[in-house]
Amino acid sequence: MPSKEEFVVTPYEVRGRIDYARLQEQFGTQALSPELLDRLRRAAGGELHPLLTRGVYFSHRDLDRLLAGLEAGRPFFLYSGRGPSGPLHTSHLLPFDLCRWFQERFHAPMYLQITDDEKFWVRGGLSRADTYRWGMENLADLLAIGFDPARTRVFFDSRSIGVMYPLAEEVARKVNFSTVRAVFGFSASQNIGAIFYTALQSVPCFWPSWYAGREIPCLIPCGIDQDPHFRVTRDLAEGLGYPKPALVHSVMLPGLLGERVMSTSGDQKDNAIFLDDPPAEVERKVGNAFTGGRATVEEQRRLGAVPEVCSVWALWRGKFASSEAEFQEVTQGCRSGALLCGECKSRLVPRVQSFLAQHAERKAAARDRVEGLILEGSLRPDGSGPVVRGDVPLP
Repeated sequence: MPSKEEFVVTPYEVRGRIDYARLQEQFGTQALSPELLDRLRRAAGGELHPLLTRGVYFSHRDLDRLLAGLEAGRPFFLYSGRGPSGPLHTSHLLPFDLCRWFQERFHAPMYLQITDDEKFWVRGGLSRADTYRWGMENLADLLAIGFDPARTRVFFDSRSIGVMYPLAEEVARKVNFSTVRAVFGFSASQNIGAIFYTALQSVPCFWPSWYAGREIPCLIPCGIDQDPHFRVTRDLAEGLGYPKPALVHSVMLPGLLGERVMSTSGDQKDNAIFLDDPPAEVERKVGNAFTGGRATVEEQRRLGAVPEVCSVWALWRGKFASSEAEFQEVTQGCRSGALLCGECKSRLVPRVQSFLAQHAERKAAARDRVEGLILEGSLRPDGSGPVVRGDVPLP
């Protein structure tokens, strides 16, 4: 039998069958308990996002402290990012779907980071032109989710460096190579761009506080694989005079091929539903997707299937069940054997196709907003801070 130790979760590699309880213990994060979710529900003044109620987000750092601050009249801002190396698939939307919900419920400013520099440093097959082009495409996809343009701004690293670099200097001075090597496992042959990147990823967590000259709490929804970056950030925060960012972590949804993570490395393009997949491709991919079904119809009717290992159920869970009632119906039908895998797939296909068609329309409209939301500027002559083009939304 495989050892419990045989899984790896870092920002640069996720493999093996992840034991999330053990991972939470290793990372030192806290469970999103029913009591904490009830507290968040009361603060939001309505129902929680399905990603929270269905357990896709399972862990946190300091969400309780952030809610305590909110209850005391201290609003927060949101931050999440994307490393552009290719087209987005549905699992890439998990942190941004939740960010949109937080923005709507709490009127929170949202800061997106597009790390085209980092992908150039860590993905050897990509040129700077590639990562920039994918960054602009990915950004249009993310804005199509429906963020409020008045409360949303973008750090596009290669273009926003003038407003980021002075703060990145302060962060980088506090980070030593031994810390980065211990957290990320970098060898002596790692290029120095990837080593420096942790300083750049920390900048949006502190930037609104730095710019405003007052403490503004930060909340980061992200995959659990990104937590190591922010452990470094949190360790630096108080020494730099900024609040530690709070985090909520999602699980890694399985890919269509039965992989434990929806990875698209190598030639595994069939492992995910991409946002630009045409209808026929969606039907083919879902039809071939790995399920938790039994060997025969008779056996499945008698024993039921196992939704927790099914990539199709993961799509219902993460994005496509329109209500909690529908999600429970699909889950119980799968578990009892009343809903067969072929029937479940046939029901899901038009739901995915409809979402992608609507997303394409929203993305076309979002392209007109991209340029106006990217933070650009230069350092003041006295070096005290940046002069930013346009306004900066703050809580």
